Amino acid sequence: MLIFGSSNMGVEGKDRVKVLEAGAASLSNRLGLAVQRLRKGGGLSLADLSSQSGVAKSIISQIERNETNPTLTTIWRLAHALDASIESMLQGGENGPFIEHLRKGTTPIFVSDDGLCRLAVIGWLKTVDWLQWYDFQADPGGTLDSAAHESGSIECLSVLEGELEVDVGGSVDRAAAGETLRYRCDLPHSIRNRSDAAAHATMVCILKAASMD
Repeated sequence: MLIFGSSNMGVEGKDRVKVLEAGAASLSNRLGLAVQRLRKGGGLSLADLSSQSGVAKSIISQIERNETNPTLTTIWRLAHALDASIESMLQGGENGPFIEHLRKGTTPIFVSDDGLCRLAVIGWLKTVDWLQWYDFQADPGGTLDSAAHESGSIECLSVLEGELEVDVGGSVDRAAAGETLRYRCDLPHSIRNRSDAAAHATMVCILKAASMD
């Protein structure tokens, strides 16, 4: 599982780079699965695909095991040999029902400076520039401080267990399990667990949403 420490927990700056790196790893994994599925579906061995594509058998094997990041030229050769488009290769499947299963160990997790809050990136990495979705957990006394997001950004915190407090520019409110706090996050803001029990919530951040005057 990927765990990162950061003082600004929004996916911006260095944190955004880390999330995008995780997205690149996920994309590489989908490519490997697509190559393997298409190769086996076409009844091709690694040697057969190597011969037809001009890509070394060892490289194809590494791609299927997600052990290397292939060049665009390599992807094009494999796609041509497998009679598939590059787009379908990168998507990891053909048109039709879409199910993407992210294993627990591939979920990026950020940890607050005090080590008491954990923010798991469970949203789609393709939407990170305008929609961010997290699973948030805070131990007793935990505080998550975030810098201001882009102007007009809105955050929605839905508490599943325990109680959480949100402070936006000195304006403070609390929510218990089953309640939601919706607030502008284009100002520095903090989420705190002031109770004696652990708290659990989902957090959705909509960037450039609208001003909340």
